[in-house]
Amino acid sequence: MTGKFLWFEGIPFPSVDYSPELLREVQESFLIKDEDVLLLTFPKSGVILKEEQREKRREEEKKNDTGRPSFGTNWLIETVCLIYSKGDPKWVQSEPIWDRSPWVETKHGYELLKEKEGPRLISSHLPIQLFPKSFFKSKAKVIYLVRNPRDVFVSGYFFWKSAKFVKRPQSLEQYFEWFIQGNMPFGSWFDHIRGWMSMRDKENFLVLSYEEMKWDTRSTVEKICQFLGKKLEPEELNSVLKNNSFQVMKENNMSNFSLLKGQYLEENGLLLRKGVTGDWKNYFTVAQAEIFDKLFQEKMADLPQELFAWE
Repeated sequence: MTGKFLWFEGIPFPSVDYSPELLREVQESFLIKDEDVLLLTFPKSGVILKEEQREKRREEEKKNDTGRPSFGTNWLIETVCLIYSKGDPKWVQSEPIWDRSPWVETKHGYELLKEKEGPRLISSHLPIQLFPKSFFKSKAKVIYLVRNPRDVFVSGYFFWKSAKFVKRPQSLEQYFEWFIQGNMPFGSWFDHIRGWMSMRDKENFLVLSYEEMKWDTRSTVEKICQFLGKKLEPEELNSVLKNNSFQVMKENNMSNFSLLKGQYLEENGLLLRKGVTGDWKNYFTVAQAEIFDKLFQEKMADLPQELFAWE
């Protein structure tokens, strides 16, 4: 397994389960159906830490823990799956998360989705310019999850440095340069957000923030239900909230990615943790924070600030 980038249309991708031919076929030929639901994020939405880093902030986590998972993409998939099953956990306990809502840009996900019939859940990290063109003529619904890019940066650093299928950063300083230049898996966070936010006023496009998700999970689940036209009874809603909690997902081998341990990540690199917002403050230097703030203002100044719940 090679640790390098695969480049396509100026965007770096992981080197395993991706190919230029596949990415072109996804963009040009994959058919998005009106009844599909698309779950879109920029990676990474949470932190996977090695044991020594977990120990360092154990006390902070005790003070800030809300019981919600720190990996936003997977939380979103798990939540939508539980909404579809009306809170019944049988589905999420019996089928891997990457099969329930496959990533369309991967070889595995693409083949699965081509064979799936009826309404499909589809996950993706693709920037808007590489997304299947058929989507833009469809009525498919999109849920786009955004998170404070400073926390995304820290989360991504600890994840990608343990990955076997991508070029690894050698230091936090190196990864900072990659991040602000957009030379990281799936490209620039700023370009990803700006591209997809052009869809924000469409009736089939729902923007959620990770911070909003953590602060008021119940209201976020209710918002998702309303958007998808799903009605849950009170006991069904409570079951969704119970089964998408960090502890339950951590113990569910179909959701915690332990099935991939050692194959795609280092043996000691796949640890789920209870995430906190604002974790970036433990890692950014003053100079890095100033550079990042200036870049954020330059790139995002013309977008409504209410899109960014952390600001």
